Amino acid sequence: MFKTPPHFDSLAEALVTLFGSSVAIAHTDRLTGGDINKAYGLTLNNGERIFMKANAKENAPFFTAEALALSAIESTKTIKTPKIICTGTDAGEEAGYSFLFLDFIESAAKVKNYWEDFGQELAAMHKADTEKFTCGKKFGFLQDNFIGARKQENRDSDSWIDFFRNSRLAPQFKEADSYFDTNERKLVTKLLDHLEDFLIEPEQPSLLHGDLWSGNAMPGSDGKAWLIDPASYVGHAEADLAMTELFGGFEQGFYQAYKEANPLQPGYDERRDLYNLYHLLNHLNMFGASYLNPVKSILEEYTK
Repeated sequence: MFKTPPHFDSLAEALVTLFGSSVAIAHTDRLTGGDINKAYGLTLNNGERIFMKANAKENAPFFTAEALALSAIESTKTIKTPKIICTGTDAGEEAGYSFLFLDFIESAAKVKNYWEDFGQELAAMHKADTEKFTCGKKFGFLQDNFIGARKQENRDSDSWIDFFRNSRLAPQFKEADSYFDTNERKLVTKLLDHLEDFLIEPEQPSLLHGDLWSGNAMPGSDGKAWLIDPASYVGHAEADLAMTELFGGFEQGFYQAYKEANPLQPGYDERRDLYNLYHLLNHLNMFGASYLNPVKSILEEYTK
């Protein structure tokens, strides 16, 4: 089993336990980026820097879930992620807060073959053994987690198609029901009932990042791609690849290198929009009706 990080009941306890009683926060920088959590760069009086995410105390599951996903990715030894230091909560002032400590990654210029290396390393992650990431079945994850700010179900299944139906599309459609009229609800039912007409089972299950758009990969201190902010689970590798194409896509060198290292099953292009329907529904449920037209377009595409 891969390691999960320690959890502390206060920020002070975390600092003392991890760094010693003489260590304190010398300087705090508020960092930009992210619309769910607050982000800070903490400089300790020993010169070490820590990246800290913070949220309301009741949202501590955001960070324990992220830490578990980062630990899973790290355990494959295929692609870099920030080192997880700990999770915790603090009574603080008023309602308190939850936090996640990660190594502070100093971003460097991309190496010459950044995109090709990224494609090869992601393919290697997708080919890694996944048995330790589920509770006895092929698809799912050790626990539910989050996709953006919303809960993501990860009920184990031996069928990828059933998993994608029951733990991905169905919960999102249920949440978005008020956006659809009677005829559109019939199309939703038709799509869910005939999902096997469009999706296929993978040749092997893969550990996925789960939310792989350009904002969740960054050049690390070595100039290579590092994965951040995962929503991991075990599924079909195509779902990760489809997500990379949803909001602008990566450079072609990434896709060429990926496909050489892990060839796609025939018909991926016909399945891609269906995978991304999940993310568009999630955006509809988080951000509102500006995502309704692309959702309806994909729904109609697969229920003609």
